[in-house]
Amino acid sequence: MRPVRFNINAKTANIAEAIGAPPPGFGGEGFFATKMSDVVGLARKNSLWPLPFATSCCGIEFMATMASHYDLSRFGAERVGFSPRQCDLLMVMGTISKKMGPVLRQVYLQMAEPRWVIAVGACASSGGIFDTYSVLQGIDQVIPVDVYVPGCPPRPEAIIDGFMRIQDLVGQESVRRRNGDQYKALLNSYGIE
Repeated sequence: MRPVRFNINAKTANIAEAIGAPPPGFGGEGFFATKMSDVVGLARKNSLWPLPFATSCCGIEFMATMASHYDLSRFGAERVGFSPRQCDLLMVMGTISKKMGPVLRQVYLQMAEPRWVIAVGACASSGGIFDTYSVLQGIDQVIPVDVYVPGCPPRPEAIIDGFMRIQDLVGQESVRRRNGDQYKALLNSYGIE
């Protein structure tokens, strides 16, 4: 029998690139000093806990993304949770009807700060092909969205790319951003206090 090999052109792994560069700082013999916000950003970036909110076909693509071939856990999302109180990344996948909008908003409000949102697929981003009275034309009408992943349905590579964009956003976010006036104004525009 011939062994099955998925990676025809295998690359050697570079551990320094996989983990990411250390935050800027000053190092010496046995010590390293940097800003607290950089350390917190690095920790948050590499330990996101996603909450999948899947209602249709994009959920199947998310299942493929979590499976062994693509394996989203390589990017620091090992623990997928289904309790909003324990997760910090809401991944909305699929068609959201107007009746489902308040439920989605309630799930978002139950999540602890800091929290981020990814709209996966055309339906979650803009209503998709369902331009009808019963479908919400984008989840950004009820909750703020940080990253949009296009596609109908998007390929697992696109979902991973969206997740990596969230990681970049989380790693660069200031610890005090959530207490700022701009963030509070954004939440007030959605009626969230």
